[in-house]
Amino acid sequence: MDFVLSGVSACGACLFTNPLEVVKTRMQLQGELKSRGTYQIYYRNVFHAFYTIGKVEGLSSLQKGLAPGLVYQFCMNGVRLGSYAIIESSGYIHTNGRVSALKTTIAGAVAGVVGAVMGSPIYLVKTHLQSQSTSSIAVGHQYQHQGMTQALAAIYRQHGILGLWRGSSAAVPRVSVGSAAQLSTFSSSKELVIDLQMFPKDSWLVALTAGMISSVVVVMAMTPFDVVSTRLYNQPVDHLGKGQLYKGFTDCFSKTLRKEGLTGLYKGLGASYFRIGPHTILSLFFWDELRKMYWQLR
Repeated sequence: MDFVLSGVSACGACLFTNPLEVVKTRMQLQGELKSRGTYQIYYRNVFHAFYTIGKVEGLSSLQKGLAPGLVYQFCMNGVRLGSYAIIESSGYIHTNGRVSALKTTIAGAVAGVVGAVMGSPIYLVKTHLQSQSTSSIAVGHQYQHQGMTQALAAIYRQHGILGLWRGSSAAVPRVSVGSAAQLSTFSSSKELVIDLQMFPKDSWLVALTAGMISSVVVVMAMTPFDVVSTRLYNQPVDHLGKGQLYKGFTDCFSKTLRKEGLTGLYKGLGASYFRIGPHTILSLFFWDELRKMYWQLR
């Protein structure tokens, strides 16, 4: 039940934040491996990207990749948050009755690795679908998938089962770092809010406030890994399934830093916060409230 509740809470958040995921993906691919001032800027900021995509491709395009997005959230976060819930309920993250920052960080990272590996094929397809656009505003490599099922089948036919896990070398550090930052700060923040007695102990405002604090830390820690992950998943590949732009996580990270500077690793930071921030807040809030409801009904 921990896995199901975790997956459902993440899907609930995804329904609201998927348009921001589309915007974030486009902005992270814009000007890939090009110095500032040498490429055309289609998306100036989050709001301009929303307007541009809606105007050129239609409002429905802002929900591109929703199907794989929901499947990914249910699988990845179901496994990640579900694993963490089991670790938490076993008492591992506490030392002398208090939340241990080190133990929550380790538990969050481990849960993130498991979730990342499980969800990697779906994230691959989601990235491809969300980057597909009209040629006049296209950024990054353009795949021509017709939908999630067709994309998975096409990748499998061309590159085999291992092709579905292409880019997972970036997914593991991305999700493990984000998961460690998210869950450790959420658990600690929730305990702090309760200690300060800002709200009643069982109030939904406790989880909401802790989620808001956690979201800031997550975005700052996760964005460079998120940029690298997006680019590795979306890069063109040869007939053997090998990337034509990057050899792997380290190569992508170093090339981006060298060509675009530190700001290149934080491309789409605004979009990342507007997407990851609300998603962190909503998923953790839904997760906490659903778990409370479940235990009250048992």
